[in-house]
Formats: sequence, C-alpha cells, structure tokens
Amino acid sequence: MITSTANVQVKNLIQLKKKAKERRKQRLYVVEGVRMFAEAPPDRIERIYVSASFAADSAHAKLLQSKERVSVPAGSAVNSFRTQLIQDRRVEILADSVFDYVSDTRTPQGILCLMRMENHAPDELFRSENGVWLVLENLQDPGNLGTMFRTGEGAGISGVIMDACTADIYNPKTIRSTMGSIYRVPFLITEDLPDMLYRMKSGGIRVFAAHLEGSVCYDEPDYTKGTAFLIGNEGNGLTEEAASLADAHIRIPMKGQVESLNAAMAAGLLMYEAERQRRRN
Repeated sequence: MITSTANVQVKNLIQLKKKAKERRKQRLYVVEGVRMFAEAPPDRIERIYVSASFAADSAHAKLLQSKERVSVPAGSAVNSFRTQLIQDRRVEILADSVFDYVSDTRTPQGILCLMRMENHAPDELFRSENGVWLVLENLQDPGNLGTMFRTGEGAGISGVIMDACTADIYNPKTIRSTMGSIYRVPFLITEDLPDMLYRMKSGGIRVFAAHLEGSVCYDEPDYTKGTAFLIGNEGNGLTEEAASLADAHIRIPMKGQVESLNAAMAAGLLMYEAERQRRRN
C-alpha cells in the first residue's frame, strides 16, 4: 500500500492531473470513478489505483474481476485481461488519505486509472462516406467540450476535429463531462485547421459555420450527405479565416434579448437536426 504523498507514483499522478504538457509527454491521462473504469477499453489501461477502503469492499473487489460489469461486453478476452492486470500488479492500493490527495473530485469513488492516449488518423476519422463531424475552433470551456463529445455520441456523429487552441480533451473536467464518450468518439487535434477544412471540402463534405450573422436558419439546409458543423470560441465566435471557408453560415433563431446559445447547446441542436433528417430518410 502507498501511504505517502511523497511517493513517486503519487507525484506523477498529480503532474498528469494538472499539466497538459506532462500528459502529452507521457501520452497518458487520468480517469476517475467506477463508471469511467468500467467503460475503459482494457487494452488502453496502463495502471489502476484504488483506495484502501475500495479494495477492502468485496463488491468493489469483484468489479476488478467480474464477468459482468457496466457497459463492458462480457467475454473471456476482456475478463482475462483485467485479471491479468491484477496478477501483474498493475493495481496499486493507496491509503485513503493519499487517494483523497490525488483525487480530482470532492467525493472520491475510490478508483482511478492511467489511460494511454489514442492516435486517430484522418483516414480513420473520415471513413464514413456521409458522416457528420463537429469541427471546433478555439473552444475554451472544458465542460462544453466534454458535453459536445457526449451529445455527439448520442447523435451518432463520425468524429470531432479540434484545433490546437481548443481546450485539452484530456483535462480531468473535460473527461468527466464526456461520461465515457471520450473512449468511443473518434477525434483528432490539428495544427492547421484551414488545411483540414480544405481537405474535408475536397472530399465532398459540406461545412456549415454556426454564425450570428448567418443568413440561413439551421433547419433549412440538407444534412443527409457528408456534413461538418464548425463551432467557434464561446465569446468571440469563429475567426474570419475559418468562417470564410464554410459553404454556408447558419444561425439558430433567438427570441427575447438572447443573442446566442451556449456553444455546447448550439452544437447539440445542429447535430440532432442532422440526425433527425437522416432518421426521416
């Protein structure tokens, strides 16, 4: 059992939790909670940490080896892998006070794990011929970003493209907001968003920019073919360069004195409008 906050593994967990630079360097990130562990792809788990209280609970102990855990397909490959994790001593027990120290939540559930980052190539992301993609420019709120992933999964999108200025997808707050969707929604981070937009357009994907000065109401265009929704910064919207590359500027009509919706809410409306049109067809 690890009983000191000065332990090298504990210090590393703190670094990974707080610093995006360290996460990128090690290609690792931290997820916390029973659900995030249960849904984690087994082959991406690097190490599991549990509190002493969690380890002492028989029901919790079974979670690490159970054949039927939440949102994880039953199967000998999955179960044997998690059993092997324990046998290989890739499960570390932390004293309760130490676990509380490394936890990013007010009421820790007693389990967290290190996950290996996944690289998604453009060819993988654009595999769907008539998919729907969310393209984000300089989005800053981690909660908004995580909510977009979760909503996007529900709406059946093909993936998310983010520029390098967008909030870190591996930020603990973002990860919690995804509610597990980070494992299942393909995404990539691009250093050159205009070039990526050109690539999408050349592949037959129509790009629609959510814009306050949009001339077309969001439910008017046809989204049943390859479609990308371009969403900008919460306060400043899209840059002129990015907006100029869109095939159309669309708007969500507002009543009263409201000028715009929360970015995650707006993205949700657009993604579900595309899902509605495709469902009707």
